Amino acid sequence: MKTLLITIAIILLASIISIGPATAGEVVDVSAGVDIASRYVWRGADIASTPSFQPSLAVGYGGFELGAWGAYTMSNQQSESDEIDFWLSYTVVTNSGMSITGMVTDYYYPNAGIKFGNFNDYDDVTGEGEPDPGAHLLEAGLSISGCEKFPLTFSAFYNFHNEAGNNTYFEVSYPVATASGELNFFVGATGGSKDNPDYYGADAFAVINMGMTASREIEFSESFSAPVSVSFILNPRQEITYLVFMLSL
Repeated sequence: MKTLLITIAIILLASIISIGPATAGEVVDVSAGVDIASRYVWRGADIASTPSFQPSLAVGYGGFELGAWGAYTMSNQQSESDEIDFWLSYTVVTNSGMSITGMVTDYYYPNAGIKFGNFNDYDDVTGEGEPDPGAHLLEAGLSISGCEKFPLTFSAFYNFHNEAGNNTYFEVSYPVATASGELNFFVGATGGSKDNPDYYGADAFAVINMGMTASREIEFSESFSAPVSVSFILNPRQEITYLVFMLSL
């Protein structure tokens, strides 16, 4: 598996290098920000039962984007749910306005007690024959977004490294413009897994994430405004709901 990961990294690096120097129409874009959420709810699951501080950093060029995103509980105690995700994506936009994005995401939990450089798979073992899973779970994703007249987005994700069930997740979302902002409706489901049903809480196909997000720009002063959103989330599988507020800076 290490050989495969090294090969993937070399291919991606070669692809980026082959782009060449920036042209007049293409520049390197660097972005940084932070979200402050009342709760960290991911794909219908409550990850941490405290407010969450979520910084992000990304570098983009010529359709490629390389980034890091984190989630930290607002608590004075160390939490195993603290998370740092790394991603590499490539987006193609068609003449009609439709966009297609392929991505690889690396989920890493710094407080899990596993060294960052350990890329073992879930079934790797130590010299004593004990399980020795690595620190990184890798996920492949594909997202297709429609044009402005029909902005439906379909996304699919597959865990391909260090997750026993190779769980999948699918989501459809549709935004609607309002007088003061936007309302986004979404439905997400998992294919389920009998080998690792705890990952999404299902051993067979199940809808686990549905609801809507209302977002708008709020002007705090004449010189400062920021987007805020409120999401109502229902997990039909667990029969539980969440109402999440988020401020983006």
